[in-house]
Amino acid sequence: MRRILILLSVLVLVSAAAPAWAQTGFDRRGGDYTSFQIRNGDPAECAGRCERDARCRAWSFSYPRTASTLATCWLKNQVPSRAEDKCCVSGVRGAGVIEPRKGPSEFSIDRFGGDYRSFELTADPEGALCKTACEGESRCRAWTYTRPGYFGPNARCYLKDRIKPPRTKPCCISGVVR
Repeated sequence: MRRILILLSVLVLVSAAAPAWAQTGFDRRGGDYTSFQIRNGDPAECAGRCERDARCRAWSFSYPRTASTLATCWLKNQVPSRAEDKCCVSGVRGAGVIEPRKGPSEFSIDRFGGDYRSFELTADPEGALCKTACEGESRCRAWTYTRPGYFGPNARCYLKDRIKPPRTKPCCISGVVR
């Protein structure tokens, strides 16, 4: 009996040691049984749809690439290995959506308002070019980078002279500099 309890304890610890999280910057290729567009561009909607579909084991979400395309969700009847790809967010059923926490960058956050300047820039999955622009201007206190396809065909950077409250929006990456 004691051996069985020890074995069960080890199995619980092993399964808890490797959680299956959904993460930004990864795709799961293969196993698709359906796909659909998501008008609001929120990866959490893709994860939620997988939760409600008994056939779904995993999912992949692709951000819109231009203003004329929409975000796309693929539901999968198996759990393919994840592959690093900045286009996407993917996960397994039950994982939800986990955004990366890399220092001062706030993923899926918009700091609406307080803009004193905005400009188009090349697509950057980390928003680093926008952050660097803000750091280089003494007037800039915060920034918001919008991914291409949400508010136009190109990525855009908004530099702010006031720090506004964060709002959860999948379109954006923001940060406070000073």
